[in-house]
Amino acid sequence: MDFLTEEQLMWRDTVARVMKDEITCAYVRECDTERRYPYEAYEKVAKLGWLRLLIPEEQGGDGGTIFDYALMCEGLARYGFDFATAFMVSTFTAMNVVKFGTQAQRDKYLGTFMRGERRFSISISEPSAGSDAANTRTRAERNGDDWVINGQKLWCSGAAAKNVTIAMLVRTDLDAKKHFGLSVLLVPNDTPGLDIRRLPTMARRATGTTEIFADGARIPGDCILGDPGAGWAIITDHLELERVAVSAAYVGNAQQAVSDALQYAHDRIQFDKAIYEFQVIRHMLADMQTAVDAARLMVYRAADMASKGLPCAREVSMAKLIASETLQTVTRQGMQILGGHGMLPEADMERYFREGMQGTIGGGTSQIQRTIIAKSLRI
Repeated sequence: MDFLTEEQLMWRDTVARVMKDEITCAYVRECDTERRYPYEAYEKVAKLGWLRLLIPEEQGGDGGTIFDYALMCEGLARYGFDFATAFMVSTFTAMNVVKFGTQAQRDKYLGTFMRGERRFSISISEPSAGSDAANTRTRAERNGDDWVINGQKLWCSGAAAKNVTIAMLVRTDLDAKKHFGLSVLLVPNDTPGLDIRRLPTMARRATGTTEIFADGARIPGDCILGDPGAGWAIITDHLELERVAVSAAYVGNAQQAVSDALQYAHDRIQFDKAIYEFQVIRHMLADMQTAVDAARLMVYRAADMASKGLPCAREVSMAKLIASETLQTVTRQGMQILGGHGMLPEADMERYFREGMQGTIGGGTSQIQRTIIAKSLRI
């Protein structure tokens, strides 16, 4: 039974075709191996109009649903979660401007974003503020008409790419309670006083993740989203959409890992027969596909609820939890099925595996998701 409409099936198939025939697995592998941002693919996706998907029609976008967006994220991540990150981070961060920006900010940022000329990155974490994001210490103080930023941010995906505007969580009121003194500033990544360094991480090699040092970085006073002190509410809203997106992407990458392992099991001959003929391998693949299908259903439920505007914090956390852990599990099993061949970049499984290891950490750890779910179960 398929829960998608005919239009959604066509959309899903379109994304899959573009990834397979126009962007290709070889391109994704090359970007990962060379630690190179996928600028060419980003331009292609922009020309296809996919960056407009979530932007409301009155702002020049397509007014698509979060479910449509989840299907796009699932397809873009087919050959690697990191590749999809380049598009997901930009799109779900742009939605902060849609929801919380002034009309002047929407006019300034959204047109160039939809044309692919401007990218977005989100900057929440710090050395002392990861799961405890409200412990943000990076400060922004008013100086005349400007904001002056000092501090250090960490794990900012895509922040070192060209023409990026960073939605940065900062502390603007040192006297307010922990969750009430925070704001979100829109900071161009070429702002003087910013030192952005790509980190040599195991995963996230193409889109890249960074640390940012702000030393007297000055931006205009109108580069604030919402009111001063509204940062925590903005970030909480942001994380719900982000987790729907990344959950869908984990499922897309996990499905390809299972498909690759299945193909290899049919092609690999040992003891005079394909290793798929051994029950131990068949049962492993059966468990892998069952896990992916279950995760996909959880993601689709969360995306559907979010599309309808229903409260879904628990369902989104459940989707993020099961999808990330499924990617981690099936890629580990895929490595086992491929054996030594899986260690080679051209087999792709080692890339999927590395991204799976990151999946239960980024965007809120599995432990944080379980905490959110458990809180919702209180009587």
